[in-house]
Amino acid sequence: MAIAFKASTSACTRQQPLGHSTRDQCQYGFTHLNERRSRKGSAALHVRASSGKLDLDFSDPSWRQKYQEDWDRRFNLPHITDIFDLEPRLTTFSLKKNRIPLGDVDGSSPDMWNGYVHKDDRALLKVIKYASSTSAGAKCIDPDCSWMEHWVHRAGPRKEIYYEPEEVKAAIVTCGGLCPGLNDVIRQIVFTLEIYGVKNIVGIQFGYRGFFEKGLKEMPLSRDLVENINLSGGSFLGVSRGGAKTSEIVDSIQARRIDMLFVIGGNGSHAGANAIHEEVNTSTLEFLSSLFPYTIYRLT
Repeated sequence: MAIAFKASTSACTRQQPLGHSTRDQCQYGFTHLNERRSRKGSAALHVRASSGKLDLDFSDPSWRQKYQEDWDRRFNLPHITDIFDLEPRLTTFSLKKNRIPLGDVDGSSPDMWNGYVHKDDRALLKVIKYASSTSAGAKCIDPDCSWMEHWVHRAGPRKEIYYEPEEVKAAIVTCGGLCPGLNDVIRQIVFTLEIYGVKNIVGIQFGYRGFFEKGLKEMPLSRDLVENINLSGGSFLGVSRGGAKTSEIVDSIQARRIDMLFVIGGNGSHAGANAIHEEVNTSTLEFLSSLFPYTIYRLT
């Protein structure tokens, strides 16, 4: 799965009405903010992991450096605390449940095992050094198939989080054409959110249309409901192509008070997620949302 993280720091202010929960306050994606948790700096920040080809002159001795700098620019993502002054809390995602330390049958001594991922961990994206462009599966940057290290952020549960799971509303939408495995992704997102303690999970029916077309209601999702959807083809939520107005989608996200949005699909879905990001960034919305586009087309 390719994952792109969108971050923006548009101005966001609001006077909190009495009787409303903290999830109504100004939010950065799934992070709740208040006056004591302010942005670091006043300039708007745009961050994205994007695709594209750099126009390289291989006769230039510095082409490697230029390529590496371009890669780092596109894929070096900031941590949320680089943007906001936030206090972390211990994660609600437990990896040590029912685990007995090695060599300690009664479990009396401390378990030093740690299954959480550090925020500065990186994973090597390509692990094969091709000797020739004619090698099976070779994807070379230059005619000589020069070796370049592609480091990306490592995925996995962190020891600290920056949101209150019980206050989060998460939404999942599948867009574009059908492909094998969509229901597996929906199912695992729901499972993982519930492990973190997020209970308010909804599905948006029939792609982006579900945000603005009358008669298409949110579908509450839970482990019990999605337990066996991986045994069926298609998309449990339904899909659709095109026809969406970005402003209507963003207005719907705001009206529904959605904090997390998981977009499952391919290039068109990613383009839609980027358009939503741009609309949020340029508007005066009362919350900010992070979008996580997923694609599984290349796994088929």
